[in-house]
Amino acid sequence: MTINTEFMIQTFFDVLAGIPVTLELTFITLLLSFPIAFFMALQKLEKKKVSGKIVSGYVSFVRGTPVVLQILFLYSLLPTILNYLIKEILKLEFDIFSINPMIYAFVVFSLNTVAVLTEVFRSALLTVEHGQLEAALAIGLNKCQAYVRIIIPQAIVSALPNLCNATINLMKSTSLAFMMTVKDITAIAKVNAAFGYNYIEAYLVISVIYIILCTLVQLGYVAVERYFSSYKRFSTN
Repeated sequence: MTINTEFMIQTFFDVLAGIPVTLELTFITLLLSFPIAFFMALQKLEKKKVSGKIVSGYVSFVRGTPVVLQILFLYSLLPTILNYLIKEILKLEFDIFSINPMIYAFVVFSLNTVAVLTEVFRSALLTVEHGQLEAALAIGLNKCQAYVRIIIPQAIVSALPNLCNATINLMKSTSLAFMMTVKDITAIAKVNAAFGYNYIEAYLVISVIYIILCTLVQLGYVAVERYFSSYKRFSTN
């Protein structure tokens, strides 16, 4: 077996066009998921009977089902059902199949990321002593101010390693976006490989690209962690 290096070089440069799509899927999904996941983490921590159980059930269900299965349901089955309801029941002319596949990708990956980040934020908030919140309320701060000024700056330091893992896992999961006809890194490489069945070379190129991207993400989180950990160094001096 010989490796077609010429194909790999050409595919590498072709795949670069898919990097912005992968990054868009990753970081917009994170932006959408952060506030929702934080709110859900608070619901679990406050141990509210109804909302806490709903959040726990959601997290367990999403984390317990494969992403591929969720894609098949949300991108293949659900639109078919909605199309029947819209056309046959509601008698509307809206074409649900005309929706941009990126929308489906954002929904699928956000649903998963919210579940993951809920547990990340919950565990991070637990590292901050509850007495600090009570002390903040006692000196006149409201709950929102206490979280913004005291709780979150401390919790985020504990959360960063897990946030890094969640970001990397999300970035790798976006390779499944090709199932929704999104032209990301994987989709472009697979299309190129299909012409000459150069799948081994294509997968090698994909691996290199993802290793580079994930390494850059890790380096970024290391820099952020050093920045947010600075208060610890000052407090020990």
